[in-house]
Amino acid sequence: MKLILTREVAGLGLAGDIVEVADGYGRNFLVPRGAAILWSKGAEKQIVQIKRSRDAREIRDLGHAREIKTDLEKLSVSLDARAGKDGRLFGSVTAADVASAVKDAGGPTLDRKRIQIDGHIKTTGTHTVTVDLHPDVVASVPVTVTAAG
Repeated sequence: MKLILTREVAGLGLAGDIVEVADGYGRNFLVPRGAAILWSKGAEKQIVQIKRSRDAREIRDLGHAREIKTDLEKLSVSLDARAGKDGRLFGSVTAADVASAVKDAGGPTLDRKRIQIDGHIKTTGTHTVTVDLHPDVVASVPVTVTAAG
């Protein structure tokens, strides 16, 4: 089965790539989850648009990734969350919350899929999250979680 990937799939390819996969994998996994669309001549025209949006989010090269790493590690990222008296959060902090907090702190727009949170952030205080910027560059970002209100 020939498909066009609409987002990055580990071990298969990046958004905009045309891939050949087993029928069941494509029909039962990739297409229903929105990770791919069926290939056709008409759909092939969408590849340009998919690649353009991927390039806008993509980090250009190793040097660019290192610049972003130094910028991220200088940031003071704080996040307000609802918490009880003992400092335990009602819920947990997600990668999307961290990406939003980094943007609010004056940092770059990050893809939430690149943010790795060790375990779950379920308490107030300072926690360290990692951001995979490039295969060779990983940034550690301290995030301070405070009780809202």
